[in-house]
Amino acid sequence: MTTSRRFVRIAGGILTGALVLGTALHATMAAPSDLDLSRTRVTDGGAYRVSFTPEGDSLRVGRMHSWRLHVETVAGAAVDSAAIAVDGGMPQHGHGLPTRPRVTQSLGGGDYLVSGMKFNMRGWWVVSFKVQASGAADSVTFNLKL
Repeated sequence: MTTSRRFVRIAGGILTGALVLGTALHATMAAPSDLDLSRTRVTDGGAYRVSFTPEGDSLRVGRMHSWRLHVETVAGAAVDSAAIAVDGGMPQHGHGLPTRPRVTQSLGGGDYLVSGMKFNMRGWWVVSFKVQASGAADSVTFNLKL
């Protein structure tokens, strides 16, 4: 057997082993059965109530879309002029979002347009927002099952 064939055979074995191990790890990291899938949540520190509505009210796989994000105080007052950062990913796969969504427009009344949302596969996703307004910074994470 030539050196190049031996290399191909060894490399193939390593790749097959990695694939089997990756599949086994994925199977043991099932999404929690009690995920809170609500679209309205109070931020971790209790400063804001945040809700989202995807355009067309559906979460789509494989297509770029936008969300309307609503931010208000826990007392119900709309929060305008907030600085909002977006992040997320798939906890089971250990990767982030395939795009870099961001707030592209303040719509008034506590509403913000988040553009560039995309989910490239089915499964459990999380999307987090860091909100800073009037000196209060807080964050919230939404669970999604697509």
